[in-house]
Amino acid sequence: MRPEINGLENLPDRSCVVVANHASYLDGILLKGFLPARFSFVIKGEMRDVPIAHFLMRRSGARFVERFKSTGSARDARQIVKAARGGESLGFFPEGTFLAEPGVGRFRAGAFMAAIKGDMPVVPIAISGTREMLGSGRALPRPAPIRVDILPPILPGDAAYGDHHVLAEKARQNILSAIDEPDLLATLD
Repeated sequence: MRPEINGLENLPDRSCVVVANHASYLDGILLKGFLPARFSFVIKGEMRDVPIAHFLMRRSGARFVERFKSTGSARDARQIVKAARGGESLGFFPEGTFLAEPGVGRFRAGAFMAAIKGDMPVVPIAISGTREMLGSGRALPRPAPIRVDILPPILPGDAAYGDHHVLAEKARQNILSAIDEPDLLATLD
């Protein structure tokens, strides 16, 4: 894999939240390899049940978020907000999971709430090609060109920071404009 990485200069020197579209198991590995070491990734709590993956992710500094049990979810959300307020840079795949179907789905609110509460820029990242290389249902990767576009940050002074839903949608639209995949929310209408 020889990915094309564009826009590293768009990463602020200060703590920030990066959000990326999610198309493959390769996405986290790719971003962990090319983003500065100061980023911790927030991973769905179900990955705690996959022993080898959980071990490797935990060792790489990942934070796990429970999505389905309200007590665990609230606890994990508080820890993420505390990390953001403490200046930790966080990485999210706000779609929560990936599908075999190409496209970008709804973004969950957690990344954007953490950014607002931590007064941190949100940096959208558009990943292209990983679905073709190792998409849902594939056991072995195949050659495909990979591109990662680190887009300009959405800064705390932006009007979108007034509402985490608006901020999420702005980041989602920025990512959609940089990749050649459909808007899965538009197909629901």
